[in-house]
Amino acid sequence: MTTALAARLTAPVVLPCDPACTVLRDGVVDVDDTGRITHVGPRSSAPPTDAPVRALPGALLPGLVNTHAHTPMSLLRGMGGDLPLMRWLQEVMWPAEGKLEASDVRVGMTAGCVELLRTGCTTSVEMYFFTDAVIDAVTTVGSRVVLTPGIIAAPGWDRLGSWQEMRDEVSARIDADGLRSGPGERIELGYGPHAAYTLPPEALESVGEHARERGALVHIHVAEAAEEDLAQREAYGSVPALLDKVGMLGGRVLAAHAVQLSDQDVELLAARGAAVAHCPGSNAKLAAGIARVSLLRRAGVRVGLGTDGPASGDDLDLWAEARLAGLLARVSSGDAAALTAAELLLMATRDGAAAIGRDDLGALEPGRWADLVHVDLSDSTFVTPEDDAQLLSNLVWAGGSRLVRDVWVAGEQVLADQEPTRVNRAAATAELRTVAARLHA
Repeated sequence: MTTALAARLTAPVVLPCDPACTVLRDGVVDVDDTGRITHVGPRSSAPPTDAPVRALPGALLPGLVNTHAHTPMSLLRGMGGDLPLMRWLQEVMWPAEGKLEASDVRVGMTAGCVELLRTGCTTSVEMYFFTDAVIDAVTTVGSRVVLTPGIIAAPGWDRLGSWQEMRDEVSARIDADGLRSGPGERIELGYGPHAAYTLPPEALESVGEHARERGALVHIHVAEAAEEDLAQREAYGSVPALLDKVGMLGGRVLAAHAVQLSDQDVELLAARGAAVAHCPGSNAKLAAGIARVSLLRRAGVRVGLGTDGPASGDDLDLWAEARLAGLLARVSSGDAAALTAAELLLMATRDGAAAIGRDDLGALEPGRWADLVHVDLSDSTFVTPEDDAQLLSNLVWAGGSRLVRDVWVAGEQVLADQEPTRVNRAAATAELRTVAARLHA
């Protein structure tokens, strides 16, 4: 296993993703041998160092945080691509997923992790099954994951055990290994109750209790599409009201999608400190609707961005999600200033980390993990790179993932000149296609 090296990285531009979204010119980022940042600032006032200095020609920024993904579904990309959510799930996805074995999930997650790194995404919040296979893939590629193994009680899923068994497996793992483990604490475990319509209320209550006892994240699909939770809304008024009634909103809660929300639902999520993973691409493709992001943010709800699975959102590009989030916020509100470039960059980094309760990710600040992305500034995307506002605007609205050149996780370089350093990308793609051919047959 490669370990982090103490080093100083310099760049003409450093984007620390502080609350003001500062553009730092001629900056340095110092990393210690544990993989954490020790200093960020102008090179002119940087402290003396004996560490090796690496001069980078572009911009440095934090690794992006994908707050909702099912990355192993890269194996199923394109299946049922023109169906609404519930038909897509029940008629296409769940039968296909019934064919998956642990080795398949490892292959899908490995290729997906490479894809994420190549877009500058270092952390993904994953809800999936075959926990060991997902962990093995992340550990092999060198990325970072908040893994919330799926807990579900729906037709066909009993092959993986009851919801109680799924819950207890997560609890046992956390009790044995702690919330975070691995080099650079790359693995965090939480709970992934699938949704209010695929679990009984007593399951939601119990999973919430187990999570609170351990300080773990609860990652759950909430009010994604209008037709999914008719029975729950009939009985409780709304899914957030149901989750609150059973006590699930009392801990660390990440509500994925949160599209079909009333004003009262927004107020409830804000009052309970719950966060939202906004997935505009998947929501648009499945015709599920547009989340009320501006209202959520004004209410004080922490909102991060997510790609959803690559079988529904299709790509794993958080830059594309940021742009779409901004476009949809503007067209749905009639406000051309809704979600600025700076706000979108923060949603993809600092705000995403805050949404999952991680103050050690998402920004370039002393004490945080050195999850870094180097982007190219020589591209014609940047018309006036010496202007701070234009640089941010061009990066978010016109640049994005194609500009990513290098990535570090916990101070270790895991992407060099667009290629992963630990695995062979061509081999990972070939394995993906071999497994996918069987699943799509």
